Amino acid sequence: MEKKPFVTLEQVREIAKIYPTPFHIYDEKGIRENARRLKEAFSWNKGFKEFFAVKATPNPYILKILREEGCGTDCSSYTELLMSDACGFTGKEIMFSSNVTPRQDFALAAKLGATINLDDFTHIDFLDEIAGIPETICCRYNPGGDFKINNDIMDTPGEAKYGFTKPQLLEGFRILKERGAKHFGIHAFLASNTVANEYYPVLAKILFETAVELQRATGVHIAFINLSGGVGIPYRPEQQPNDIYEIGRGVQKAFEEILVPAGMGDVAIYTELGRFMLAPYGHLVAQVTHQKHIYKEYVGLDACAANLMRPAMYGAYHHITVLGKENAPCDHKYDVTGGLCENNDKFAIDRMLPEIEIGDYVVIHDTGAHGFSMGYNYNGKLRSAEILLKEDGSFQLIRRAETPEDYFATFDFTGIFDDYASKSFTMDAQELKAKSKA
Repeated sequence: MEKKPFVTLEQVREIAKIYPTPFHIYDEKGIRENARRLKEAFSWNKGFKEFFAVKATPNPYILKILREEGCGTDCSSYTELLMSDACGFTGKEIMFSSNVTPRQDFALAAKLGATINLDDFTHIDFLDEIAGIPETICCRYNPGGDFKINNDIMDTPGEAKYGFTKPQLLEGFRILKERGAKHFGIHAFLASNTVANEYYPVLAKILFETAVELQRATGVHIAFINLSGGVGIPYRPEQQPNDIYEIGRGVQKAFEEILVPAGMGDVAIYTELGRFMLAPYGHLVAQVTHQKHIYKEYVGLDACAANLMRPAMYGAYHHITVLGKENAPCDHKYDVTGGLCENNDKFAIDRMLPEIEIGDYVVIHDTGAHGFSMGYNYNGKLRSAEILLKEDGSFQLIRRAETPEDYFATFDFTGIFDDYASKSFTMDAQELKAKSKA
């Protein structure tokens, strides 16, 4: 199954006249439709709510679209809390899930009335000292060991830095209850980017059984269970996507078999999806600027790992489409690279693609989550613009590209470089040509 871009060559050419490549672009229609599918899949649960993982795509325009679709936000830092507040998310619409948490972060989360998800037993006293214990509180659970589905190891929670052990949960719930907490939540994240419909149902079973055990042992009111993220997407064309409706039915089955008989049928189900919500609805669009013919064939883009670091950091696969050549045979083998002074700055290695020419535009797929947000400024590279492809086919700039002024803005030059900074170093092609002949 071939991945199809949600933008055409004609649209990209039109956008590039105003906003040069590289840029990240997001599909509003796709985002809205996906949010509605998720909500429908869990409509059997009266209290269901998706808390979008802000770290995946921290852009106010995206957050406002999701808020209109009934989502809350999952924040992990002070600035993500500020952004959520600025976008109109209030109180229990915000879930604060962090680790190694600074004092100011807990203070702001408490001030905003966010639901705080504690990552560690020692954070009970830490939060109490800073802001007191709220009536509604959540704790993150780490069952340890390996997490398996059908005897296949999906991940190793025992190696992860997150969460309470079960004995810590039991003791923590008792302490929190004594200090005034009345409504409790349980949260766990046990595997990343799963493309198995069984993941959420298996995780739900673990959390539901844990919730019954905790409720019986401590007498607390379990108000919600947060399945967190982990539902992934098919980055490779040959992979099958998750069926969110089947996933919803699997969680419902576990709910009815475990929680309902225990008298806990009022428990709300929460999710904190980032990748599933946004990744397929974002592209990194770049232009081919160079080709190199040595021991391998290289295609150089005007984008680099500073725009999308997942391939360099994880060896992650991202599909690539050469716009205008969607139906051409993929009979040329290339390494597709950026211009960082790092040999791992490669979007693809030995990738079979159509014959590529300088000036071609390429779409790098599935960058709508953990794409722009993981960018950085190594080599002095500047972060690109973000653009929203609206439902009516028009496009809107939702984050401008960085400039050299942005890069230098946090330095204290104490006036030394004021004159230098005011100079313009932009030259058009004719000026460059004249200068080179001089």
